[in-house]
Amino acid sequence: MKNYINKNFWKNKKVFVTGHTGFKGSWLCIFLNSLGSKVTGYSLKPKSNPNLYKLSNVKKVIEKSIISDVRNYKKLHKSIKESKAEIVFHLAAQPLVRDSYRNPKETFDININGTINVIESVRNIPAVKSLVIITTDKVYDISKNRIFKEDDLLGGKDPYSASKVCCEYLFNSYLKSFFGNNKNQRIATVRAGNVIGGGDYSKDRLIPDIYKSIKNKQKIVLRNPNSVRPWQHVLEPLSGYIILAEKMYKKYNNKISPNWNFGPNISSCKSVKYIAQKFSKNSNCKIKIIKVKNKNYKSETDLLRLSNLKSKKYLKWYPKWNLNKTINKIIEWNNEVNETKKSFDICSKQIEEYLKD
Repeated sequence: MKNYINKNFWKNKKVFVTGHTGFKGSWLCIFLNSLGSKVTGYSLKPKSNPNLYKLSNVKKVIEKSIISDVRNYKKLHKSIKESKAEIVFHLAAQPLVRDSYRNPKETFDININGTINVIESVRNIPAVKSLVIITTDKVYDISKNRIFKEDDLLGGKDPYSASKVCCEYLFNSYLKSFFGNNKNQRIATVRAGNVIGGGDYSKDRLIPDIYKSIKNKQKIVLRNPNSVRPWQHVLEPLSGYIILAEKMYKKYNNKISPNWNFGPNISSCKSVKYIAQKFSKNSNCKIKIIKVKNKNYKSETDLLRLSNLKSKKYLKWYPKWNLNKTINKIIEWNNEVNETKKSFDICSKQIEEYLKD
């Protein structure tokens, strides 16, 4: 069975999620709620307005929401310990490449020190059995035109990517120094593709920018129309994280490299222009696609694809929704939210559909 998630395992399981107020973190909390888990969230306030966290009233469906900074070690450690969590998902980060050019110091500070604090906290809280650290597909050496596997060379071209590469190295150090012979705790890093889905209102992200343009009947402005990305619905990697966390909890073979790709199939790796045209075709608005001409613009990589063979082989995790279905689900989500305003119900419905597919 594809992507089998054991609901009996997750029912009443105490889980700690950093970054729970973000787009991906909110979806994860709703996902875990559908499995019956008892979730404690720890994060700063949402940056965007509107945001999925408030629209779906995530605070009401989790056990506790702690608004604080992952750089505050004492508060973080105390919060994890008091939650009595057995599984931790670390999503809190400064996640935007363009923001990392504007604020490189803050990006390194949040992403590196936040990750150190999470790992160090878990190391000193024996109740935690599994720690899943979310990094990024952008950790790889993008100068190589290839489909990246987990053991490929790491890079770090921009401040955001470099900060996540640092997280991978510090993770590896902690793994070898403290967790390698620890039979009671397992840790791993995970790398997803370009995650999209309903409820993303972040700045400098393609889908929110497209919807803003459609709403205002403006041109869609594309920074890199020909850039190819591994697009995937947010539920795809989240299901992988959940499956991996359960495997580690059950003392899954620790000899296999603890780094995992949860990317889409290669058929879903399409250009930015392709995505924009799909949304344009499904809207009532005629949109002209143009390319930004700005000497001060810092470009991102042109080609990025992930191998998911390892996750398929060892975790039996497979992408379920191809790119066209993903786009249809985003359109469906936005249309239903605009009509009913019931964001949480729509997220829950799509999670149920995903689990059944």
